[in-house]
Amino acid sequence: MLVYRLTKGKYKDQLSGIGAAIMGGRWNSLGIEIIYSATNRALAMSEVAVHVAFELLKDNYHMMEVELPDDFLEVSPSSLLEEWNSFPYNESSRHIGDTFVINNEALALRVPSAVVQGEWNVLINPRHKKFSRIKITNVVPFRLDRRLF
Repeated sequence: MLVYRLTKGKYKDQLSGIGAAIMGGRWNSLGIEIIYSATNRALAMSEVAVHVAFELLKDNYHMMEVELPDDFLEVSPSSLLEEWNSFPYNESSRHIGDTFVINNEALALRVPSAVVQGEWNVLINPRHKKFSRIKITNVVPFRLDRRLF
């Protein structure tokens, strides 16, 4: 499975869940390492854009293409609580991501995007035994079009 991750230049050659563990997110609690990615470039960009003020979106971003082994689970949108996509984040979605990492049953978990309805994010478990088989296949500078903001 090919996924995408938009990242700051200083992190362009690494996959780490440390940032998510420090900040927490929709699909993970503080202290739980998880790597957020998307099934397409546009969603990867959108997911970053909703979290960062325009003034902080400098031109030093890179788009990572990441090849994952086909070892993933999927969360059906119909299985989620009605307010799963609320902000601030709902604890029910965090519980799903935390359980995914702790149970360590699969390398990745496909979850619906809260930013773009009908699209999918892919959560990667850095503790899984197949994590070493992940390949960063391409990294390119990615300019954010300022007209979006």
